[in-house]
Parts: sequence; C-alpha cells; structure tokens
Amino acid sequence: MADRKPPHQPDPYYGYNFFVEWNGIIHAGFRQCSGLNTTQTATEYREGTDPPTMRKLPGLNSYGNITLQRGITNNDELWRWRQGVMNGTTDRREVSIVLLDQTGAEKIRWNLSNCWPTTWTAPDLDATTDGVAIESLELVHEGVTVDRWS
Repeated sequence: MADRKPPHQPDPYYGYNFFVEWNGIIHAGFRQCSGLNTTQTATEYREGTDPPTMRKLPGLNSYGNITLQRGITNNDELWRWRQGVMNGTTDRREVSIVLLDQTGAEKIRWNLSNCWPTTWTAPDLDATTDGVAIESLELVHEGVTVDRWS
C-alpha cells in the first residue's frame, strides 16, 4: 500500500500574519498587502510547414503593482518616499513581503527588486463612521524572487 502522508504541512498559513520591510528594516505595520503576482505573455508563432496550430512561446515577464494599506499616523515616511519620487528623485528600494506562521516564525519571503512608489492615496474621511483612516501606497517593481519557502 502506498504511503498517503502529504509531503507538506496540511494546514495553510493564515494571511493576517505578515510584515513588509525595505532595505532590510521593518518600517511600518500594514493591515493589507495585495497585488503580488507574476505573469508572462505567450507569443504565438507558426512556420509554413507546421501543422495548422499556433505554437505558444514564452514571452516577457511582468509583475503586478503591490498595494500596501495601513492606518495613517504621525509617521509620514510613506508620503516622504512618494514625494521624493514626485520631485524627481527615484529612490528605488529592495522590499520584502514576509509571511509568518502562527508562532511568528518566518515561512515565506518574497523579495521585490527596484521598488518605488507610483501612487500614494490619502484616507477617505467620513464624520459619520468610526472607521480607521487608511492610507495606501502602490509600489512598482522589476522582479520577484523567493529566499525562503518552508
């Protein structure tokens, strides 16, 4: 009889236990991080002697923009980073998104290269709610690698 033991931890990691760091330092806690994805275009190609079917060749890689959200405080670091880019200083940083398990141990680390903020969004303000004022920062980057996946 075959061994039916799964080759991995059967319980998935929770999405709430993460942090974001750049240049090796955790700068701010975030409530949400989204947009971590990679895609690759498929280029169609056919030669005259091929069967009547297009070949699919791998094309260029592209990477989605990362959106970070946090409750706005007196820490203006995200705004200053974006303001610098708006003023002509493209401050590219190495950013890591790190997923932790329930014990706080690092499990997955996605490293993004050459990041800079393309959009900063101020919080929506509404005097009829008791919600937290959330600012967001959208980052572009030029590649993703994984240091750790355990």
